[in-house]
Amino acid sequence: MGMAKKRPIADSGHELEKVFARISDLREMVAFFEEIFTPKEINDIVLRWQLLKELREGHTQRSIAEKYHISLCKITRGSKILKKKNSTTKKILDTLYGKKDRP
Repeated sequence: MGMAKKRPIADSGHELEKVFARISDLREMVAFFEEIFTPKEINDIVLRWQLLKELREGHTQRSIAEKYHISLCKITRGSKILKKKNSTTKKILDTLYGKKDRP
C-alpha cells in the first residue's frame, strides 16, 4: 500500500491556500501565478482543469488521452476525484457550469 504524499514543506496552516483565497481580482491572480509558477507548471494546472471539465462532460478517458497525447494514469486521477463522495472539485464544477447527473 502506498504512502500518502507529504507537502515538501510542513504547512499545517495552509498558508498558500489562504493567499489564493484572499485574491479576488483576476488580473492580480494571473500576475501572481505568472510570478510564482513556471509556464510549464501553469500549463500542467490548466491541463488538469481541462481534463476534469471534459470528464465531467462525459468524455471517455481514452478519448481525452488521445486528444491531449497523455497517459490514462493522468486522467484516472481526475476521474477518481469526480467520483469521490463530497468532492470539492465536483461541487466547484457544478457551481460554475451547472449540475451534471453522473451515474
